[in-house]
Amino acid sequence: MKIEGQHYRTIWSEGETVLVIDQTKLPHQFAVVAWRNVEDAAQGIRSMVVRGAPLIGAAAGYGMALAMKADPSDESLAQAYDLLVQSRPTAVNLRWALDRMSGHLKSLPPEERTAAAYREALSIADEDAENCSLLGEHGLFLLRELWNHLGQQRPLQVLTHCNAGWLAAVDWGTALAPVYKAFDAGIPIHVWVDETRPRNQGASLTAWELAHHGVSHTLIADNTGGHLMQHGMVDLCIVGSDRTTAAGDVCNKIGTYLKALAARDNGVPFYVALPFSTIDWRIQDGLKEIPIEERSSDEVTHITGRTAGGEVVTVTIAPPGSQAANFAFDVTPARYVTGLITERGVCAASAEGLTRLRNRSLQP
Repeated sequence: MKIEGQHYRTIWSEGETVLVIDQTKLPHQFAVVAWRNVEDAAQGIRSMVVRGAPLIGAAAGYGMALAMKADPSDESLAQAYDLLVQSRPTAVNLRWALDRMSGHLKSLPPEERTAAAYREALSIADEDAENCSLLGEHGLFLLRELWNHLGQQRPLQVLTHCNAGWLAAVDWGTALAPVYKAFDAGIPIHVWVDETRPRNQGASLTAWELAHHGVSHTLIADNTGGHLMQHGMVDLCIVGSDRTTAAGDVCNKIGTYLKALAARDNGVPFYVALPFSTIDWRIQDGLKEIPIEERSSDEVTHITGRTAGGEVVTVTIAPPGSQAANFAFDVTPARYVTGLITERGVCAASAEGLTRLRNRSLQP
């Protein structure tokens, strides 16, 4: 994606230093921060300086590289794995990337591990960018078909939840990759952007990156989506996923399940876009088997914004003494998902659909 005419990925390395876009500063400040050790990476993942399942995986890969730079021993490798794997519990890409890095590095003598770790981390990042681009191409086919079906008389209306765009991956994104591909292909498209409380990733991140790409969009309160669907103002929903089971259940930002219910009630297609690295092939039942992260209550009771004078401040929006619960994710059962959009194609949200795509080679 380009910011002020310059192309950026969300994570990259310069020498042995890892650089990331600090998403906690957006949309009020575009800042790049440097990670110089594995502790920086773990804290960056934990505090959501970087977030989004695909990006968390890439960040974990670079975190392992930073650990090997400091100490390429077996003990350091195991300690880095344990530190990073505990940084965020829900997104499966984290463990997937760590298993990949650890398996590769264990096969090498310590003196070769640092250089190999940086190469493998870059490979994970490159593959994610390419997979998200391919995913976007498959999603573009769906969007073009729907726009043609509607007679090409008006812009295509898409509703999304949270941020599953460029900022949630290394490049292109997941749910927004088809939107960007459609926009670039000349298909008129408009995006309804849920603000996505708490943390406001829709308002702070999705709206910000759509604006930079030039995509027409409207920010809405989280509970507006059902109303829009009832009045025929949404043609389809596309969301991302932090973990998808082998049977097609989808775990995503809290509130996704309610959007799926509204979409089903109003006959609106509900698609989930995800790279294959987000599928947890070990589990079947998302409600019973996916750990749901519970984050600080401050994310519910406080909100950050910019004053009329330009100062960025955090204020309390709840009365003193009120307790708050902060479940970060919910699970949408496969039966409410119209289809899964992946880098290998589009399939039904089912074990059969996913297995069929798993056996298919990547196709542009």
